[in-house]
Amino acid sequence: MSPTGGAAARVKAARAARTSVFSNLFLTVGKLAAGLFTGSVSILSEALHSGLDLAAAVMAFLAVRKAREPADTDHNFGHGKYESLSGMAEGLLILVAVGLIVWGAMGRLISGETEIRAPLVGVFIMGVSAVVNVLVSRMLFRVSEETDSLALEADAWHLRTDVWTSVGVLAGMAVIAVGTYAGFPEVHHIDPVIAIGIALVIIRAAADIMRRSYNHLVDRSLPAAEVERIELLLMEHYPELSGYHRLRTRQAGPERYIDLHLEVPGQLSVAQSHALCDHLEQDLRKVIPRAEILIHVEPKRADG
Repeated sequence: MSPTGGAAARVKAARAARTSVFSNLFLTVGKLAAGLFTGSVSILSEALHSGLDLAAAVMAFLAVRKAREPADTDHNFGHGKYESLSGMAEGLLILVAVGLIVWGAMGRLISGETEIRAPLVGVFIMGVSAVVNVLVSRMLFRVSEETDSLALEADAWHLRTDVWTSVGVLAGMAVIAVGTYAGFPEVHHIDPVIAIGIALVIIRAAADIMRRSYNHLVDRSLPAAEVERIELLLMEHYPELSGYHRLRTRQAGPERYIDLHLEVPGQLSVAQSHALCDHLEQDLRKVIPRAEILIHVEPKRADG
């Protein structure tokens, strides 16, 4: 990626993360107020969910800024793993939220204190939340794909999960409103049950985010499909080179790293070998954008 392109990606990613911070702040305050007013544990669990999304959005904003900084004397390979650390922390926060939601919901079910006041207020707040999160998550997914940001993608998945949980709470509030009007107070027990359902939904998102972040932190190789594309490209160049070995790949935040040992005919000059490597690097970056590539040139082995 050119310096100009890298700067544009940094600006775009930071702007997207900042938008997520403000939207989550707005929704957290709104849900908290609605949950306290109605006494709904499912709305309060959604407020907690949005609060953790807010914390995740702040971490994503900080991680994106840090991860896009160029390499320096203390971080020779750049700062990409700050995004991976952010994703792991976000997953842990979600697990904390799950525990708090289940604790509160089970307490309500055991005590029998499940009465909801003004459930239509909850319907309105959850409707607003779903619409806002649909719009912001779409924007985050688009920007994360353009900038290859794990932190933004994790934040987008948080909000996408929040859309479905908000719709679930909205439906529950609507059922409670209808049941209350029809004289069936038992429908209020739906509220903590929905809260537990929310916990089960968001724990899956946490597991996926933590798995991907862990893979980056332990330098797991690139996905098999990407490695296959690299190998196919190298095979296409066999008429020009004699072979390759020790192909290694990894990812840190938005950056991908590829290194390999390249065998070339012994009669090639240093200049010719260098030109071949330059050509190969250009082709590899077309297949794997934003890749950092290191090629070690070796003369063809005598037994090859």
